[in-house]
Amino acid sequence: RTMPLSRHTGQIPESTWTLGFREMTEPWKGAVGCLGVAVFFAMTIGIISWQALEQSPEEWVLRGRDAGMLWERGRGALLLRALPAGRPVLAIAVGSVPATEPPPPRDRCWHDGGQFCYSWEEDAELRLSLEPPAAPGTECYGVRWTPLRPDVTLKDCFSMANVSWYGGPSIRAQRWPLNGAESPAQPLVSGDLSTNPDGFGPVLERYFLGSTGVTVTVAPDVSLLLSLESHRQFCLETPAGRAEPLHYQLCVTRCPKHLTRHFPPCRSPIWRYHGPEGSAAKIKRGLRALARRLRRHRLQEGVVALGERGTAVLAAVDLVPSGLRKRQVPALVEPLELSITLSPYASVTSPLFLRSLLGGEAAGYWLSRQPRPGGSSIPLLTTWKGQLCARLNVTSEAALHWYLARARRLRQALGATYVAFEGVEGNSFLEQDVPAPPELEGDGYTEVLAATLATLGNGTIISAGARSSHLPLFVQMSPLRSDWSQAGLKGLIPSVLHYSLLGYNFFIPDAVGGSVAGATQGDTELFVRWLQIVTFLPVMAFGTPPWLCCDTWVLNLTRQCIQRHRDFVVPLLLKYSEEWQNLGYPIFRPAWWLSPTDPVAFTIEDEFLIGDEVLVAPITEKGQTWRDIYLPGEGHLWLDTNTARVFDGGTTLRNYSASLAEVPVFVK
Repeated sequence: RTMPLSRHTGQIPESTWTLGFREMTEPWKGAVGCLGVAVFFAMTIGIISWQALEQSPEEWVLRGRDAGMLWERGRGALLLRALPAGRPVLAIAVGSVPATEPPPPRDRCWHDGGQFCYSWEEDAELRLSLEPPAAPGTECYGVRWTPLRPDVTLKDCFSMANVSWYGGPSIRAQRWPLNGAESPAQPLVSGDLSTNPDGFGPVLERYFLGSTGVTVTVAPDVSLLLSLESHRQFCLETPAGRAEPLHYQLCVTRCPKHLTRHFPPCRSPIWRYHGPEGSAAKIKRGLRALARRLRRHRLQEGVVALGERGTAVLAAVDLVPSGLRKRQVPALVEPLELSITLSPYASVTSPLFLRSLLGGEAAGYWLSRQPRPGGSSIPLLTTWKGQLCARLNVTSEAALHWYLARARRLRQALGATYVAFEGVEGNSFLEQDVPAPPELEGDGYTEVLAATLATLGNGTIISAGARSSHLPLFVQMSPLRSDWSQAGLKGLIPSVLHYSLLGYNFFIPDAVGGSVAGATQGDTELFVRWLQIVTFLPVMAFGTPPWLCCDTWVLNLTRQCIQRHRDFVVPLLLKYSEEWQNLGYPIFRPAWWLSPTDPVAFTIEDEFLIGDEVLVAPITEKGQTWRDIYLPGEGHLWLDTNTARVFDGGTTLRNYSASLAEVPVFVK
C-alpha cells in the first residue's frame, strides 16, 4: 500500500522563488514569460466562450401569460413569442436606434412587472407594457417609442418571413395577402386612386392582422407613414424632423378585431346613368328612357344612379319649393328608385362660394388656411374633377348643419331614395403641405364627415372609410380597370376580403366589367366572369347595360344572376350580418378562416367564403374554363352546386371544369 506524501501547508518562501528565478538562464526566463502570456490568453478566450454559451442572442424583456417580448442581440429586433413553447409570432426590426447597442437588462421601470423601459440616451426611449386585452382571449402589449432628438426618425419594420399580412390600406392593385404589395413610405391617409394611383385608396384602417395570430393596431393620434416592401416587410415610421412618438399595440389572438354594425338595406342592382347631361330636360328624358329600356328587358328592379354632374344640373332647377315637382320627379325612374350624388366640394365659380367671400356666416363653410396674427382666413383651395374648388369645413357646426339640410332638401325635391357622397377621402391640408387643425390630422376629415352623413339614414353611400366601419353606411369601392389585371378583375376578390376584414362588409363594388378604361373594353368574357363574382356580393352594379355590350344569352344570364342574388345571397347576408353584430366576424371570409393552420390557405386570393357555409371560386383568367379549387376546413364536406357531388374539406380539386356560363360554388 502506498502512503501519501506529506506536504508543507505553509506559504512558499518568497526568497526561494526569487533566488531560483534569478539563477535561471535567459532562455528559461523567456519561456516562463511566454507561458504566462499563453495562460492569460487561454483564460480570456475561455471567459469569452463561456459568456457566448451562457448568454443567448435573445433575451426576455417582458412576459405575459400567453406570450412574451424578447430582444434579439446583433440585428436589434423585438420578437414576440407565444408561450409556453416559444412559437415565433412576430419579428420587428428596429430602425430608430443603433443595433450595436443592445438593451437590457438596464430596465428604467424595473419596479413595475408589467412594463419594460430602456433608453438609448442619444436616440430614443422604448417602453413596453402589458395592456388590457382588446377582446376576450387576447393578450396585448403596448409599444411606445419616444425620440430624444428632433432629427430622430422612429421606424419599426414588421417581417413578412413566414407571416402573411392582411389589413391596412386599400391600394390600386389590391393583393391578398398584403405581402405582394409594393409602396414607398407615404402618409397612411385615405386617398383617391383615380388621381393618385400610387397612393393609398379610400378605405383603410391602422390595423394589420398576421397569419400567426398577431394584430398590430396604431393609435389614431400618431402621425404615421407606411411603406410596403414586397415579400420582405412593411414599416411604420414617424415624419422626419417632428420629434413625434410612435405608439402601437400588439395583440396575440386568433380572431380579427371585434366590430359591430347594423345592416343598411340597399336595393340591387344599381344601374348607373351615362346619358346626356347638358340640361335638366335632357337628363330627365335620359332617365325615363333608361327606365323604359330596363322594363322592356325585364330588369325593372333596383336603383338608377345619377352622377354628381347630373345631380347638380337637376338641383339648379328642382331645388325649389314646388309640391308639383316633388310629385312628378319620382315618376322619372318608376318602378325603380333613384340615387343622387353629392360631394363636399364647391367650385370657386359657384354662387354659394362667391356669396361666402362677402362675409357672414357662410364665410366659415369652407376649409381655410390658418390665418397669420391679425390676418383673415383664406380658403384652402384644391382641385376636384378638374375644377378649382373649396371643401366643406367639417369643424364648423354651422357648415355641417347647412350641408345636411341641403342634402335633405335635394333628396326630397328629386324624389331620391339614396344619396351617394363622393370625395369623402383625403386630407387637403396634407396634400398641400399646410398645417392642419388637430381634429383634422390624418384621416380626421373622413371620420368626422362619415359620422355626420350617417345621420341622414340607411340610404347613404360614401366613397371612403376610416374608423367608421361601425356606422350604418354603404361604402363605394374604388373603380377598377376594364381588364384582367390585378388592377382590374383579379383585384376584385382581394378588395372584397380586404374591405370585409376591416369591418366594411356592406360595400358597393365597381360596375360589372370595370369603369376605368382598360385594354379589353367590350369583352363579353370579362363581363360574364365579373358578373359571376358580383352576384355573391352585397350589391350588383352595372355601368354598361348587358343589352349594349353583349349577346342575348348574356342578357338572360344577367337576369338569372340578379334572381340568384335576391333569392340565395341576400338571405345569407342577413344571416351573417347578425353574426357580425354579435361576434364581430366578417361576412366575406378568406379560405384560411376555416383552415387557420394550413399555410396553403394563407395566400389564396381568388376564392372567398360567405360566412362559413358557401365557397365561391370563380375563374379570373382570360380564356380559361378550368381551375384548381382549394376546399377549406379539414373534416368538413362540400356540396358542388353545379354537379351535386360531395368533396372533403382540406383538399384541392385539380383542373375543375367551369364553362363560361358556370361559376364554381360549393355549400358546406
